Amino acid sequence: MNRLPVSGTEQAWAALGGDPALLARIGTAGPAGLLPARLPVLELARSTVAVCSLAAAELTARRLGAAVPRVWIDDGAVATAFVSERHLRIDGRAPTTFAPLSRFWRTRDGWVRTHANYPHHRARLLGALGLSATTSDDRAVPAVSASFAGRRAAEIEQTVYAAGGLAVAARTPGEWAADPRRLALSGVPLVERERIDAAPARRTAALDGAPLRPASGLRVLDLTRVIAGPVGTRTLALLGADVLRIDAPQLPESPDAHGDTGFGKRSAALDLASRTGRAAFEELLAGADVVVTGYRPGALDRFGLTAESLAARRPGLVIGRLSAWGPGPWAGRRGFDSLVQVATGIAATETAPGAQDGAPGALPAQALDHGTGYLLAAAVLRALTEQHEEGGSRLVTLSLARTAAWLTDEIPTPPGRVADGSYDPQKWLTETDGPLGRLRHALSPVSFEGSPADWLRPPGALGADAAAWLTA
Repeated sequence: MNRLPVSGTEQAWAALGGDPALLARIGTAGPAGLLPARLPVLELARSTVAVCSLAAAELTARRLGAAVPRVWIDDGAVATAFVSERHLRIDGRAPTTFAPLSRFWRTRDGWVRTHANYPHHRARLLGALGLSATTSDDRAVPAVSASFAGRRAAEIEQTVYAAGGLAVAARTPGEWAADPRRLALSGVPLVERERIDAAPARRTAALDGAPLRPASGLRVLDLTRVIAGPVGTRTLALLGADVLRIDAPQLPESPDAHGDTGFGKRSAALDLASRTGRAAFEELLAGADVVVTGYRPGALDRFGLTAESLAARRPGLVIGRLSAWGPGPWAGRRGFDSLVQVATGIAATETAPGAQDGAPGALPAQALDHGTGYLLAAAVLRALTEQHEEGGSRLVTLSLARTAAWLTDEIPTPPGRVADGSYDPQKWLTETDGPLGRLRHALSPVSFEGSPADWLRPPGALGADAAAWLTA
């Protein structure tokens, strides 16, 4: 049996195909005991930011023909960024991160967690219970609680899913280890990396010449939502890429989530089911260097957005692909960080001592989302470095469930008691004025010699920009 590398950073860099000698370029500092948990959450967070920073430094070196800059990771910056949605203020207002129906519920035989932040998911959850979508939260919460209390968690999971809603039964680590959904991840790398063209294809010409920022000149089509994918593309925008987020006009998105993850990007609405929307997308694709998708596997296939089809139409493309559950029986299901924590036994592991009725707990951050987001950015950056040297189209694939397996089964757990995690985050927060108002937000934790300190632009309104690249 092969020994896993000692640290999470070594494991992540190996998964990205990076030169192990470059790990010596990484230094770490900052307050101790942050993101406290039974599982090694800080190690996951630090590792994903470290390899993302190193991948950016490596690409910078390739473009400049210079040595790889040193990387400096501050645990305070990392911990602050991993809860960036909690630090966000829009004109002084704190956003709501979870709706009243997104929570744990006691069942006859355990616990179930639902996700109903989006109106259509809320309506489907209520519909599964015979309740109208117009039912107020004050009435819906006790009605759902009463209904679930007399039913088995597995039955609730199946019934709500069949209605198009989101509910996941809480599993123990042992139950998840024997589950077909976990077994389907066995042998799947933390980051799947493929070259998907059969013959040599173009190099990314945008990488030629000295950059103002590591990803300057690159054009990224961002088809991601919620947290993980947008964190990855927010990082590419920090590094100088022209990131254009594309959303379907009929699909709701949280303006507050976009206020947190929309820094550095532009946002356009395109209906890919329409002839004009498809034509506009094809024009964008013809000028793109990177496409990142964050939908369920197969959800975008009818629009011709499989990796193979994209690479055939735009040879030399780098494609990043993200999903909740990865391969296996739940590949086509919707999922969110909180639900993956519940299914994989993380919530059971993090149950607080003395918790009422033994209610499952949660990680101190949506670490699967944020960690996978930084890994996604790192994978795209490493693919660009390889593509710059060798040409060809590249595909990188990640999932929240695979990141969860890395956290629970592979990253070493540091010895010692769980600290309280208290610190002052102000050093890693700033304020920016923009179209959405005055934003207090977390600075990026990605850091290396010469790295940018902040984004070039604040987030604008969703869908307010033209579906066009900034420069010809």
